[in-house]
Amino acid sequence: MTFAVYLPPQARTQSVPVLWYLSGLTCTHDNAMTKGGFQKHAAEHGIALVFPDTSPRGEGVADDEAYDLGMGAGFYVNATQGPWKPHFQMYDYVVSELRSLLQGALPINDRHGITGHSMGGHGALIIAMRNPKLFTSLSAFSPIVNPSQSDWGRKQFSAYLGDDESTWAQYDATILMSELGWHGDILIDQGADDQFIDLLRPQAFADAASRRRQPCVLRTHDGHDHSYFFVSSFAEDHVTWHAERLHDY
Repeated sequence: MTFAVYLPPQARTQSVPVLWYLSGLTCTHDNAMTKGGFQKHAAEHGIALVFPDTSPRGEGVADDEAYDLGMGAGFYVNATQGPWKPHFQMYDYVVSELRSLLQGALPINDRHGITGHSMGGHGALIIAMRNPKLFTSLSAFSPIVNPSQSDWGRKQFSAYLGDDESTWAQYDATILMSELGWHGDILIDQGADDQFIDLLRPQAFADAASRRRQPCVLRTHDGHDHSYFFVSSFAEDHVTWHAERLHDY
């Protein structure tokens, strides 16, 4: 697995908090690092950035001809079905394996925030809600929030997890919002002209948050689609959001 880390200037003299960015379908660790524009804002706020890959890769790793299954499409789950199970353990990779590696090797502290785009927004939401003691702050860009009811989810969950849909709920942010909620507030930005909005299902998550009375800022932006132009447009807002919570200003 390949990942990237950005350390701000403040890390030369002190440990700093961390913001994880989980990328979307077809991406690698490199996409947000080169297109998102997060580093400038992280430097200003003294926050490290972690960019994991979206799936395992390499010889012997299962794959599929479709862009939305296999390499580049890990969906941040722990696969239980063949041929995916041996390598596609992305949930554990983010929650425990990579976190432990970084915590012991870099000048970072134990205050972590998490965000992501599309499939990565899905990953950020489910990982944070299931691990509230590990993450202090949470946001997402155009997340897939109800994958068990979307073609961006049902296909992948069936392949990775099997046909028993009861096992899918642990990876569905809308269901987890209803069952678990989140200990803080959440920021979600969504493009009004997002060509994939019907697959993302933001209203389902908003309804679940409303029923739970969960503090959640869901902003919809005219003229914005699903691209990295959208992500970079609001990267500063998200880094600032996390900084205010990670530094406990």
